[in-house]
Amino acid sequence: MPNINEEQSEPSFAIQVFEWIWDIFIVLIIVYLIITFVAQNTKVSGHSMEPTLHNNDAVIVNKFIYHFKTPHQGDIIVFPYQKDPSKKYIKRIIGLPGDIIDIENGMIYINGQILHEPYIIESWNVKGNISYPFKIPENTYFVMGDNRDYSADSRFQDVGTVQKSEIFGKVWIRIWPLKNIGAVK
Repeated sequence: MPNINEEQSEPSFAIQVFEWIWDIFIVLIIVYLIITFVAQNTKVSGHSMEPTLHNNDAVIVNKFIYHFKTPHQGDIIVFPYQKDPSKKYIKRIIGLPGDIIDIENGMIYINGQILHEPYIIESWNVKGNISYPFKIPENTYFVMGDNRDYSADSRFQDVGTVQKSEIFGKVWIRIWPLKNIGAVK
């Protein structure tokens, strides 16, 4: 019968190191899967989304959401710039596939109805270089920055509409600066 007072021997140093390496490996795999499939942080570069987002704001992008639902008007999305896919753009979805967009006197009309945009605080006049009325092709979205006179977006041919398959994710939470932390709308 074994002695109850016998001490358990400690694992060897080599086994402890292996366990630490294994734990770190598992954590790295989990982090990789989260960044690849669920969420990723990104930094806002430029002023095209002001006043909603500002230059150097840090945001978390939900990369998983559009696997379960379709993008909606008003969503702020991240997508690659078509002429340089290494550049990521952050813009707001204004029009959905099949919608007809028209711009007159700083107002957006979608299917003949004025789009009410409480996030726009300044008047704007830039119509871009596409022809209106513009019908949004299937599986694409018409996007614009909130700072309309200073945004390269779907009003310009070099940006164009955004394919659903190219949407990187939906901007979800601002994490920097700390005084503005919270959900982005």
